[in-house]
Amino acid sequence: MTPQDCAQMLMNAERVVALTGAGISTSAGVPDFRGPNGLYVTRRYDPETVFDIDAFLANPEPFFDFTRDFLSEVDDIEPTVTHRFLATMESEKRLRCVVTQNIDFLHQRAGSENVISVHGGYWTSRCLRCGLIVDYETMRAKVKEEKVPRCGPGCGGLIKPDVVFFGEAVQGMEQAADEVMEADLMLVLGSSLTVFPVASLPAMARCPVIVVNKGPVGLAPGPDRFFVDEDLDRFFKEVGSLLS
Repeated sequence: MTPQDCAQMLMNAERVVALTGAGISTSAGVPDFRGPNGLYVTRRYDPETVFDIDAFLANPEPFFDFTRDFLSEVDDIEPTVTHRFLATMESEKRLRCVVTQNIDFLHQRAGSENVISVHGGYWTSRCLRCGLIVDYETMRAKVKEEKVPRCGPGCGGLIKPDVVFFGEAVQGMEQAADEVMEADLMLVLGSSLTVFPVASLPAMARCPVIVVNKGPVGLAPGPDRFFVDEDLDRFFKEVGSLLS
């Protein structure tokens, strides 16, 4: 599929839904977790320790060590061409919503408003004892100052970012599935489609699916499935120029 083909399909569609994974953010400088340069490899983090809810409750220090590294990476990072392309599509009423697997907040910073973050994110946290909701700036400061962030005097409960851990249910899957099944075009961007249940969403689509990702994806070829193995920003910069 060429950028011209993609642009034509977008112009003909009325209800587009996008599913995004780590690949949309790596060109911004956000490290993926599992790739050769990902934080699991370069910083030697064990995902079964860092993101397992039982391990977190038993010893939250490894997760907050990871969080300090992750937030230091993303603090000054700007949204990519593709993030901004999707935000523009939404503002022009061409894109219905973004379903994202990412725990960064680059879609929101790019201007997207209808974002279903199935794996949660760092923009809110909450005390596991009293339920106090903590905003991002407050939590970021606590992460820098405290080895394990705790609630204030009189409570002292453990504060957990609203990131979905292994052992916890993903967020918004029912809404995401409804959006996909009602779409007349689906974009899958920067996801290898290997993490379930999110990877099952493209199979639910009753419409053409365009997959743009560097490397293999876990979606079988089929009618109305189009695969592009190319750099996302380069591809959508050209698509965007054709739509403007």
